[in-house]
Amino acid sequence: TALLGLYYSEKGRTGNYLVDIRTSKSTTDYLEKLGWNVTVWKVGHAFAKLKIREIDGIFGGELAGHYYFKDFFNCDSGVLASLLVLSVVAALKKEGKTLSSLVDEIVTYSNSSEVNFKLDNKDDAIADLYKTYAEDLKPNAIYDFDGYRIEFNDWWFNVRKSNTEPYLRIVCEAKDKALLDEKLDEITKIIKKYN
Repeated sequence: TALLGLYYSEKGRTGNYLVDIRTSKSTTDYLEKLGWNVTVWKVGHAFAKLKIREIDGIFGGELAGHYYFKDFFNCDSGVLASLLVLSVVAALKKEGKTLSSLVDEIVTYSNSSEVNFKLDNKDDAIADLYKTYAEDLKPNAIYDFDGYRIEFNDWWFNVRKSNTEPYLRIVCEAKDKALLDEKLDEITKIIKKYN
């Protein structure tokens, strides 16, 4: 998603773009520096296609690898995404830069990826996480759709029930690996009480 934003900004286009609730702050921070306006929304193409049209977004991306384009009727196209990313890679090569060096510049957070917990009492686990982190602490932001995304100064997490499988899904991210491990361990202990 960050590379798509770079592609468009180098073509002189910025504006609104869409990401799902699990998207890394590395991506959103990078694109905001390039002049983009982020909209965070629900997971799934049915939600994304409507929202990208509503915000007049130029493009959008999801953690699961779906990419949406205004120039493609707000629809998902992996082929178009691949071609645009290859264009970025070709431009980097002409400048003597590597894709990995650009990725190193973009990625500023340690990320857990999606961690799945199979448990019966998902709603109580989510309620406990919400009480612990949203009510008892003072987060910077709370997104309360498609589960919760609760953000603090140097870390955040998203908890949501899978739309397609019997899992509770967690994505956690922090400014460094030590803090990520600490917070993921705290969250895991709370969830495991509901097994």
